[in-house]
Amino acid sequence: MIKRASFSAVILDLDGLILDTEKTYRVAWQSALESMGYSFPANFYQGLCGLQYESIERFFLEQCGANFDVRLFRKISAEQWHDYVGLEGIAVKSGAFDLLAALTERQIPYCLATNSLSENAERNLEIAGIGHLFPNKVTRDQVKQGKPAPDIFLLAAKVIGYPIAKCLAVEDSVVGIEAAQVAGAIPIWVPDVNSKQTLMDTEKVCQLNDLVELERLLF
Repeated sequence: MIKRASFSAVILDLDGLILDTEKTYRVAWQSALESMGYSFPANFYQGLCGLQYESIERFFLEQCGANFDVRLFRKISAEQWHDYVGLEGIAVKSGAFDLLAALTERQIPYCLATNSLSENAERNLEIAGIGHLFPNKVTRDQVKQGKPAPDIFLLAAKVIGYPIAKCLAVEDSVVGIEAAQVAGAIPIWVPDVNSKQTLMDTEKVCQLNDLVELERLLF
């Protein structure tokens, strides 16, 4: 188990870790694809956690064929997403508020590091009502390459002013963990309960069940 003395700051993913946005995206993608005449099982979408949106579109294009209308998919999925979120909102993951309160109380710097574009991250945080809790954010459009490249984590460490080797990097996706490892951070994996992702090299990664367990590391 990782000891408190081994880290000085915390870098947090957003989608699937702090906010339950992965579910909203899956609902929108599935609804859009079905309206376009494509049908896939529910687990088809579960391996997409943490990917950049460009990678997700390429995946759908590969699976649906060369005639897949990407522009139409973008339009319909965006409409479906707004309709769903308008009704259901965006839930904050269990333990997130207590974790952020503990970080603040113990004066441990923290930063969001997300593969989402700045506009999307700010919108989702605003919908969830927690934007004010994250003064430090690094988004996909601030770096050359998104996760699984290390760029986002390296910039996040710079923003909060600590060496990346002294930062916990907390992720729910395998893509994020890969980025954290390449960056040289201390990786913490909190997999989403709905995800079917598996991590190959589990011996080098601390796996936790939820953010409640993460909070206990702060003592």
